[in-house]
Amino acid sequence: MRVHVGAAATPEEAEAIAKSLAEHLGVDVDVHVEGEEAPVASAEPPEPSYSLDDDLGPTERERDLRAEIDDILQGGPEKYRDRLSEQGKLFVRDRLDLWFGGEGGTRGAGDASAADGDPAGVKFEDGKFAAFDDWHPNAPGRGGDADEDGESDEAGGDRLPGDGLLTGAAEFEGRDVHFMANDFTVKAGSMASKGVEKFLRMQQRALKTGNPVLYLMDSSGGRIDQQTGFFANREGIGKYYYNHSMLSGAVPQICVLYGPCIAGAAYTPVFADFTVMVEGMSAMAIASPRMVEMVTGEEIAMDDLGGPRVHAEESGSADLVARDEEHARELVADLIGFLPDQAGEKPPRRETVPPKYSPDGIDELIPESPNRPYDVYDLLDRIADADSVFELKEGYGPEIVTAFCRIDGRPVGVVANQPTERSGAIFPDAAEKAAEFIWTCDAYDIPLLYLCDTPGFMAGSGVEKDAILEKGKKMIYATSSATVPKQTVVVRKAYGAGIYAMGGPAYDPESVIGLPSGEIGIMGPEAAINAVYARKLAEIDDPEERAAEEARLREEYREGIDVHRMASEVVIDEIVPPSDLRAELAARFDFYEDVQKDLPDKKHGTVL
Repeated sequence: MRVHVGAAATPEEAEAIAKSLAEHLGVDVDVHVEGEEAPVASAEPPEPSYSLDDDLGPTERERDLRAEIDDILQGGPEKYRDRLSEQGKLFVRDRLDLWFGGEGGTRGAGDASAADGDPAGVKFEDGKFAAFDDWHPNAPGRGGDADEDGESDEAGGDRLPGDGLLTGAAEFEGRDVHFMANDFTVKAGSMASKGVEKFLRMQQRALKTGNPVLYLMDSSGGRIDQQTGFFANREGIGKYYYNHSMLSGAVPQICVLYGPCIAGAAYTPVFADFTVMVEGMSAMAIASPRMVEMVTGEEIAMDDLGGPRVHAEESGSADLVARDEEHARELVADLIGFLPDQAGEKPPRRETVPPKYSPDGIDELIPESPNRPYDVYDLLDRIADADSVFELKEGYGPEIVTAFCRIDGRPVGVVANQPTERSGAIFPDAAEKAAEFIWTCDAYDIPLLYLCDTPGFMAGSGVEKDAILEKGKKMIYATSSATVPKQTVVVRKAYGAGIYAMGGPAYDPESVIGLPSGEIGIMGPEAAINAVYARKLAEIDDPEERAAEEARLREEYREGIDVHRMASEVVIDEIVPPSDLRAELAARFDFYEDVQKDLPDKKHGTVL
């Protein structure tokens, strides 16, 4: 480095300048007097106080930090960790090891406990030191005031590592994901200010990265005795659900419940795109059984109030029910394979796998009589790639099957009437389930396949009280508004408004194709003849003559709704030999993969 000084500078001054600059800047310095080519003074940086070739290692300061981290990794009080096995569930860091440990297991030495090091798939964790000042003996100003068991003194309360909530980033099934996980050993996984801050930051970062979010929930709700500052604040628990709403349809949100999630904690699973409950472990409810009894006088067990069966079969809030923690992970691993990382990306394709059974058996599978049942799963096993069918909400609204599958390796969302369940008539729960599934598939660019075999929407006072019109409207709205490629197959009966909800010709499908067993009409032959010719038939006294006339009228009516008539009038696009159905669908989904559809220029609809 060359430095120039005025001619009045003395050699001593030049030398002082050179030494000072060399020491502070760490470079060689030459000082030149004005007008002189040769330097008046030169200096080199001083030698470091240590040799770069020496073996350097952590100082006591770093060792202390690692000891604090190890302490944090142990979670809440030991007595609460000991109780987890009695409850049949894992300590939260062992749970992370299950999810993200991979073949390499955990990083770090020691026994098999994940608390000895981050799982190999965890890229990093945020906020390990949250609430550190509130409990740890090494916190500034506390002076190491812990008792013999390592518990904090009364002023600091119980152990609060991470404020009872873990957040970070990990690799799951080859995908980068954000995660949060409650530590049930810390105040029963309850939410308090520092944990809330971590949760919100994780959600906001997911909006930036466009990566999926896994919520591993085991929370008793808000920490009531510490609610000041995080309950109703702009950046409090309420912001969870605002962020859920912003993330909805932007990135997949998947929630797994590992315990009773009450009140505010119960909203995360219902806001998530997909919710998994675990048998004998999970529950969610707006209030605890004790609170329910206080408010209503009703005595009820937690499982009966909000257990897996309730939400899988009655409320429809649970998409999947797992046998245990390992099974929950397996289900999510299968599920995420159908989903893109974020909206606007195509879902991941896989190698084509032949179907479980030959498509040649489709025609024989479909009974000629529209009233005879068959299992639509048997049809899917002849259309979809083998072992790719993944049903959601199996126990809720079973008259419609909503499932992901792959056709020629391509993820597809299936909406199929189930003839084994009340002839495939559309009931309110089934319509609601289908609407939500269609909406989700559309958000994540998953093409839709409708397999139509329904007598239409169910009628009667019971379904009217259960909002058949309102929920049926939502299904029709979702079908109308979906802009992903849609293919509709008229498998057999397509009566009444059922053909509307099931992606009929008026609902902008890319194709409506029929099998030779198909029929499309306002109603089925029996109902139509009864509606139109009831009086005429009643006037025929001879029972045999009446039956013969009824059969003639019925066949005449069926000719008018036969799939050949629909194809002749170009109501549908094509009649396909059943053995060719899989190949036909694969070709059409491939051709229409990048189809562009525009909705009217408006803020949004008013139906959902």
